[in-house]
Amino acid sequence: MVLDERSRHALHTRLEEILGPDEAATLMEHLPPVGWADVATKRDLDHLEGKIQADLRGELIAFQRNIIAWITGLNAVLVGLAFAAAKLA
Repeated sequence: MVLDERSRHALHTRLEEILGPDEAATLMEHLPPVGWADVATKRDLDHLEGKIQADLRGELIAFQRNIIAWITGLNAVLVGLAFAAAKLA
C-alpha cells in the first residue's frame, strides 16, 4: 500500500476521532513525508559513509602526492641556486 496524500488525510481524520486533534497531529508528524521507499535506512547511511571515506582517502592521497612532488621540485631548485651561488662566490 502506498501512502499518498488522500490516505494520509483519511488516517489523520480517523486518528482525530480516536485520539483527539493534538495527539493525532503528533502521531502524523512521525510519519515520513514521502513513501517508505524514499526513506534512507541505516544500511544506506553506512554504505554512504564508507563511500565518502574511500573518496576522501583517495583525494588525500592524491593531495599528498602533489605536495611531495611540489616540495621535491622546490628542493631541486633551491639546491641548484645554492650551487650557483657557491660558484659565484
